[in-house]
Amino acid sequence: MASFSKVSIIGNLGRDPEMRYTPNGRPVTEFSVAVNQSTKNQQTGEWVEATDWFRVTVWGDRAERTAEQLRKGTRVFVEGRFRTREFEGRDGQKRVSLEITADSIVNLDPRAREEGEGAFSAPAGGFGGGSEPVRPTRAPGDADDLDDLPF
Repeated sequence: MASFSKVSIIGNLGRDPEMRYTPNGRPVTEFSVAVNQSTKNQQTGEWVEATDWFRVTVWGDRAERTAEQLRKGTRVFVEGRFRTREFEGRDGQKRVSLEITADSIVNLDPRAREEGEGAFSAPAGGFGGGSEPVRPTRAPGDADDLDDLPF
């Protein structure tokens, strides 16, 4: 039986992307994304903010564009395949790493949308070579602009 895994997050880059090349010359870029969530403590009535960190990996020509165009603090929409990895921290405690292999990354910073930079999407068959980035179809300021989303 076939299975399916897909995850979508919106958050801010926690550090500049780091690009490297595999031994066979394939580019790969890694960065971290912080996703904040505010919840109200039912006992105290105070708002509590929690942050989840995701490690994001991008392959191929999108890896090169990601490394060139994104910087620490950039707000992004990432869609891809999700995986968790367990490891032992320096303090000996077991930890879990939340990792996404990106199929699509959209720069949500208003300046990038105005300049026409936007998405680095994978074609239907996954990551490959040679496809151009997908350009946003809405102009900034449209009625259903991303800034109007309730999350």
